[in-house]
Amino acid sequence: MTSSKPYLVRALYQWILDNDTTPYILVDTGSDQVLIPPGIANDGKVVLNLAPQAIQNLEMTNEHISFSARFNGVAETIYCPINSLMAIYARENGEGMMFPAEETEADAESGQAADKDKPKGPTLKVIK
Repeated sequence: MTSSKPYLVRALYQWILDNDTTPYILVDTGSDQVLIPPGIANDGKVVLNLAPQAIQNLEMTNEHISFSARFNGVAETIYCPINSLMAIYARENGEGMMFPAEETEADAESGQAADKDKPKGPTLKVIK
């Protein structure tokens, strides 16, 4: 089966908006595929505001989240692969979901693959 993560992200995004709160995502910036303006990451992570009034051209696919936003008055394109997404939550109350780190192809090739006896699929935690 395909990953449930992108489906959960889209559903939680809509739920957060429906409850008149501000959707934020936490992204691991360690991947070469993450495209963000220089200097906005902190300790290899960045929190991004996905409120419709703060961004343009939001695209949420099974593979990535991308949008345009202004940083210091300059329009920038943001690109985050789904596997770099660590959490989605409401700014006002922290309600949302965290996601476990996903194994990358590089991890598998280097022998750091997940234990084969562990259950497949994400383990999810609610942020409160």
